Amino acid sequence: MPAGGEQDVLVIGAGFSGLYALHALRDRLGLSVTVLEAADGVGGTWHWNRYPGARCDSESHSYCYAFSEELWREWEWTERYPGHEEIRRYLNWVADRLDLRRDIRLGRRVTEARWDEAAGLWRVATEQGERHAARFLIAAVGCLSSANIPAIEGLESFQGRVAHTGEWPREGVELAGRRVGLIGTGSTGIQAAPVIAEQAAHLTVFQRTPNYSVPARNAPLSPEFRQWVRENRAEILRVMHATPNGHPFAARDQSALEVEPAEREALYEAAWARGGMQFRATFRDILTDKAANDTASDFIRRKIREIVQDPETARKLTPTDHPYAAKRPPIDSGYFETFNRPNVTLVDLREDPIERITPRGVRTRSGEHALDVLVFATGFDALTGPLLRLNLTGREGLTLAEAWREGPRSWLGLAVPGFPNLFTVTGPGSPSVLTNMPVAIEQHVEWIERCLREMRARGLDRIEARAEAAARWGAEVNAAAQATLLPMAASSWYLGANVPGKPRVFMPYAGGMARYRALCEEVAAKGYEGFALARSARIDAGRGVVPNPAHGPDAA
Repeated sequence: MPAGGEQDVLVIGAGFSGLYALHALRDRLGLSVTVLEAADGVGGTWHWNRYPGARCDSESHSYCYAFSEELWREWEWTERYPGHEEIRRYLNWVADRLDLRRDIRLGRRVTEARWDEAAGLWRVATEQGERHAARFLIAAVGCLSSANIPAIEGLESFQGRVAHTGEWPREGVELAGRRVGLIGTGSTGIQAAPVIAEQAAHLTVFQRTPNYSVPARNAPLSPEFRQWVRENRAEILRVMHATPNGHPFAARDQSALEVEPAEREALYEAAWARGGMQFRATFRDILTDKAANDTASDFIRRKIREIVQDPETARKLTPTDHPYAAKRPPIDSGYFETFNRPNVTLVDLREDPIERITPRGVRTRSGEHALDVLVFATGFDALTGPLLRLNLTGREGLTLAEAWREGPRSWLGLAVPGFPNLFTVTGPGSPSVLTNMPVAIEQHVEWIERCLREMRARGLDRIEARAEAAARWGAEVNAAAQATLLPMAASSWYLGANVPGKPRVFMPYAGGMARYRALCEEVAAKGYEGFALARSARIDAGRGVVPNPAHGPDAA
């Protein structure tokens, strides 16, 4: 449909979430759907994250769509942990395989979206001057798509090349023979540093917070393993849907404190040798019991000291201020080994803070570090940032920025009070970034599809989260976090701590994907408890208009 025409649904974003929402709502539900995407290609976060070493930390056979047996069987991954190029190839293949491109408008950055109460429509404007209108709006903008560049004095004066890992240029950045500075040692910096060090004349890593990391042990997938994946789809999905994080493995049903030290050490050694995210599944209580976590944290600290040859550098790289996995737990390909290279320098910003950026590099308290390229691996304004950037205005002129002034409030991470007919896919208050994302995305999209199907069957065309439900859910999200060790990492972006001025609220739901799925099913089974449903003066049900005088959020 041409820009400006009224749609049943507008979807913002063409990553994993947006592509599936288009397929589910257009092809299965028969609605008119348009996807607006700021980039010039599909892929979402993987369109932008092209930095050296960018790679998924979920295993490839689980980091894909599972709703279609045909897609599952037809695509073959090549590596245990796929790189950004392969993930983009996969998503482009899906877009073609499902004939999605005809309803995707690329190069359309949304600048605002306003709820028109009289018309019962979302009116959406793009940077390109287009105007769109739709009965329902789905924000599929991802959790990690709003790049965060810290405001460091003098940044604008730097005469070299500046790049953020989350907005890496398609043409790349020339690193060979250059003096490169890397700011940030979260999961992105941990992935990027080894690859940059291999290319650059010299790499200076500016570390704000030392981090735990476990080897990925990435490798090509064997034909036998790929065949096993094709033949065991049902069992793999069963495990992913039953586990708290949506991964295809379960934690050992044993406490780290129930075994003798020698056996525990052997189990950690085996997990270290196997590599990947399964390390945190070595025992069931690593993320819930501080004493149990100490055994894992101490093991990784010892590994850092074994790997890094210089004791002082090893000391600086060893985390001591938070438990293992309380922040996003990275996996790496030679990160700690990188600091044994003669062309790599570590600057501990806690001991030697940045004073300013100069035209020639970065000046810390101890002196200036001359650079040709400055790379920010400083993450994102996570979860809330991508949504706030849409400039959403709901009922009675309420902006999302005002509604979330003290932190995000939502019902199940799916909907926001005061914003009718708006759904957020993996929004704050859902498991989102604490899970294997495609599992969470499919659950959200399928819940929205069911909701719209049942609303249509009941002659309803308006849905809004109730304020009291959002308040209860906020308390539940906080209680779930407090039942874990996650809040102990004060500098975590889960709390918004990486963005100055952002409310310090634990944003994702830590109660586990399986429990969350059951709660969402219960809400739907109870007639969408916590939502106000209504029908307006006209209801588009398969192109038909059904007048009804019932108005207001409580007229169901």
